[in-house]
Amino acid sequence: MKSGKVFLGILAGVSAGALLGTLFAPRKGKDTWKKIANTSKEYADTLSKKLDETLDKFTGKFKKAKEEASEVARQAKVKEEKLKKENGVEIS
Repeated sequence: MKSGKVFLGILAGVSAGALLGTLFAPRKGKDTWKKIANTSKEYADTLSKKLDETLDKFTGKFKKAKEEASEVARQAKVKEEKLKKENGVEIS
């Protein structure tokens, strides 16, 4: 989580710097707005990609944890049945 905050902080700083640099650059207004739009799109794409990567990572971890929990439950059921048989308890 900490690296995500650092990334967002850096992204915000770079965005603010690029925006201010673009606004104060000696260009025509039309060219300046095109550059702002292009830069904003690039940052949005970068942020979207980073978010997708993070979600994929969490999805993978969740899936793995779910599989491990299912395996633990299966093993517990096997042990339960074994103990019931050893102790003469009827399995229903």
